[in-house]
Amino acid sequence: MIEIRHLRSLIAIAEHGKLTTAAERVHLTQSALSHQLRALEAHYGLSLFERSRAGLRPTQAGERLLLLAHQSRALIEEAERDLIRLQGDTRGELRIALECHTCFDWLMPVMDSFRQRWPEVEVDLVAGFHADPQSLLEAGKADLVIGSQPPTSKALCALPLFRFEMLVILPQGHRLAAKKRLQASDLAGETLITYPVPEARLDLIREVLTPAGITLPRRTAELTIAILQLVASRRGIAALPNWGLTSYLEHDYVLARRIGAKGLWSELHACTRRSLAEKAFLTDFVSLVRSQCAATLAGIELL
Repeated sequence: MIEIRHLRSLIAIAEHGKLTTAAERVHLTQSALSHQLRALEAHYGLSLFERSRAGLRPTQAGERLLLLAHQSRALIEEAERDLIRLQGDTRGELRIALECHTCFDWLMPVMDSFRQRWPEVEVDLVAGFHADPQSLLEAGKADLVIGSQPPTSKALCALPLFRFEMLVILPQGHRLAAKKRLQASDLAGETLITYPVPEARLDLIREVLTPAGITLPRRTAELTIAILQLVASRRGIAALPNWGLTSYLEHDYVLARRIGAKGLWSELHACTRRSLAEKAFLTDFVSLVRSQCAATLAGIELL
């Protein structure tokens, strides 16, 4: 009864928690995916997912089939890589540029896994901050740019990764510490500590402060830990992704607060040249990012 397409659907539902988003991921209509799920549950006589405030959550039976799904997917992907190698030379180069330098926290384990899967592909990071990282793609100086900006050229395309929440980072004992959520007006008079990138690429400025007519003085630092140290020592505030803050919050190094009633959300994409978008090792790298980040980063939602 159970088929590979069913296993892929179960993974999509578990990763996204919503039938609408999961259906888009497996290229089905919501009604078709619902029918597929009901057919599986009828066949086994067990409920595979239960509804919660956070979305659909797998039951014990669902978890068992998800284990099978992940094991099967790994075996299928390994076989497909071997078949690609049998077609010919798979050597290549994957040069990665980062728009969001907090990505270093999760990128290195992904790169280690990728090297094990594609040992013949040379992986490299394009060092430094870049005012326009996508221009590196067009100039042939990078093959993949990980960031939030959509492609600016028809020669480029974006492969979706995940969405995440930006949080305002405060020092312990800050005047805003008692507030659970912050508004733009709360931040007036603060110094904003950011990476040395144009203001147009900073979500807090572009989406929150500028619409409210608020301008804050800026101080920049290239490293995430340097930004956090400056905040902790009361040199200003910052806005950083939720998934990069867990250990600092657990040790009460800084405080984090949501922005607005629904939070400030951003998306992360892998941007590449259209001519490379179907390259097997590049698409496998993107798949690795999605699967490993879904398993290890708290508070993200796969796109």
